[in-house]
Amino acid sequence: MKESYLKKKNSFLKKFFIKVCRFFNFEIIDQANFYLPLENKTGEESLSILGKKSISIPMGKIEIKRQVNNLDIIFRSCSSVNMLTQNKKRLFEKEKSEYTLRSLNSIVKSLNYSKEEFKNIKIKITVVDHNSSNLVLESINKILSNNYFEFEVFKLDISKFENEIDKINEQKNNVSNNQISNMSNIYQSILLAKKCSDLVYFVEDDYIHTKESFKEIVYTYEKFSTILEKDIFICPADYPYLYNSPENTRILLGNQKHWRIVNQTLCTFLTSQKLVNQYFEGLKSMCKFEHYPFEKPLHDIYKKEYCFSPVPSLAMHCTNINSVYGLPPNFNLKKIWDENEV
Repeated sequence: MKESYLKKKNSFLKKFFIKVCRFFNFEIIDQANFYLPLENKTGEESLSILGKKSISIPMGKIEIKRQVNNLDIIFRSCSSVNMLTQNKKRLFEKEKSEYTLRSLNSIVKSLNYSKEEFKNIKIKITVVDHNSSNLVLESINKILSNNYFEFEVFKLDISKFENEIDKINEQKNNVSNNQISNMSNIYQSILLAKKCSDLVYFVEDDYIHTKESFKEIVYTYEKFSTILEKDIFICPADYPYLYNSPENTRILLGNQKHWRIVNQTLCTFLTSQKLVNQYFEGLKSMCKFEHYPFEKPLHDIYKKEYCFSPVPSLAMHCTNINSVYGLPPNFNLKKIWDENEV
């Protein structure tokens, strides 16, 4: 009887203690079994709540002050051009449309993977397309249809932009027609981004994403921008160039991954509409003059703002296998490719 009484007493005290902790918004963990009674979860599960708090064991809790309310994904597609430099072939050596469709499919799958957590975030995918066939456009619409987010397929009109593009680049060479198309697409994308209301993800049509990518990106954006008290840039790819030589770097802990500060990316990145407006002229300069490297104005922005890249990668850039801005290291390339077949 005495033993039974003690168990009941301990159970009562434990429940009372949990209620007190919940009232004062404390987090507790039973290190004997790695159980968090206030969350009714184990330590291996995701403990963060979007827009409210970020929890990392053993780092503790961060109250989120920078909530994400809207996410616009601007997908630049051109399935008729294999690569800007046509003498190179991509990984797996398929037609360009195959990369376009798998890339878009991976984005949709990743958004659906986090559908329940993103229920309070308004999401829209805008495809800015140039010269894709009707068959490819039908496939794009099929991938985007019957989902919980909005979408729009926007046909690029190069004639609106080509007169603003300098036809001689920084290396004193003629700018190719493919590059003019690319610059026009970027130009149209940043014009669309100015009208967005929160986060904007600019993405080329040759990045295949893991299913966890958008969950990690959005949670990490809220966490880092809360810690730093400012909006940031995020690139989903872990590029090979980052490992060419030993360099000083700074590492932060995101939601489920480590993130490093980087000073270079390609034109696939996520940021806020606020920063798009703040650096609009710099972003636009990429669309009017072909710099060397092409993304030089973007890299100049990274000298003033934080840009983060995940370790390991959240997306596979399907370019030539020898590109320093191509395939991410320590990444299951074939698996991600196969999982996103359309």
